[in-house]
Amino acid sequence: MATPSENPIGEYLRARRELVRPEEVGLRDLGGRRRVPGLRREEVAMLAGVSADYYVRLEQGRDQHPSEGVIEALGRALLLDDDGIEHLRGLATPAPRRRRAPRRPEKVPAGILELLDSLHETPAYVYGRYMDVLAANPLASALVPYYRVGVNLVRASFLDPAIEESHGDRDRATEASVAALRALTGPDVDDPRLEELVGELSVRSERFRRLWARHDVRPKRSGRTRIEHPAVGTLDLGYEKLPIADSDRLTLCLYHAEPGSRSAQALGLLASAEAPVAEPAQ
Repeated sequence: MATPSENPIGEYLRARRELVRPEEVGLRDLGGRRRVPGLRREEVAMLAGVSADYYVRLEQGRDQHPSEGVIEALGRALLLDDDGIEHLRGLATPAPRRRRAPRRPEKVPAGILELLDSLHETPAYVYGRYMDVLAANPLASALVPYYRVGVNLVRASFLDPAIEESHGDRDRATEASVAALRALTGPDVDDPRLEELVGELSVRSERFRRLWARHDVRPKRSGRTRIEHPAVGTLDLGYEKLPIADSDRLTLCLYHAEPGSRSAQALGLLASAEAPVAEPAQ
């Protein structure tokens, strides 16, 4: 049987079935007290239309390459969304193993740095595949203190008190950051940099350990947020998370306010305050 570090697909399947309640998939619990949370292995097998023995082999790592049809069936049985199914597909079809070369330092393209420096009234920053902030314009750093070069957004969401002061809802922020980290790193679970980050946060935060064990996968995309700023008050902002082409999973994040709104005026005030001391994005 594969060890946990060699069996990412088994870890994922086990974590997800433990989160599905029988009543969510139309099953009645006729056996009294359940020895395991969520679904039993044989229940997942039945819902997916595969044999119980085959499903056990998948969880134990004795078979790590289910077909596309089985992946889709397991996704339906475990109530996975499109991102979850895509993650399962990546775990089932990993890149061929070869000797790992040292990963090159993450570098923001020069054109993106010029773009950040030109956005005087738009908070913008770039983060990498481990959610380290690699570049940020002055307005982004003025809007949220931890949007500055060198800060890891996952670590900040768990350990930096500024997250509660600016966003208010630390629980939502921590859930989103862990799910986004899973989505960015994908099946590359033995990456040394990822192992270092996960190991550090597992030691320092019980909540991180619980969330990481859930195997939630949810990329950060567009949406809206509310930020409490000590100088300009509450800002209701939209944000866009844009993958940077021809990069190793770098993401450009931009904030924007509805034209003419109080939040747009507040951003303008903040930009005016930052203009005299503007510094390069990186």
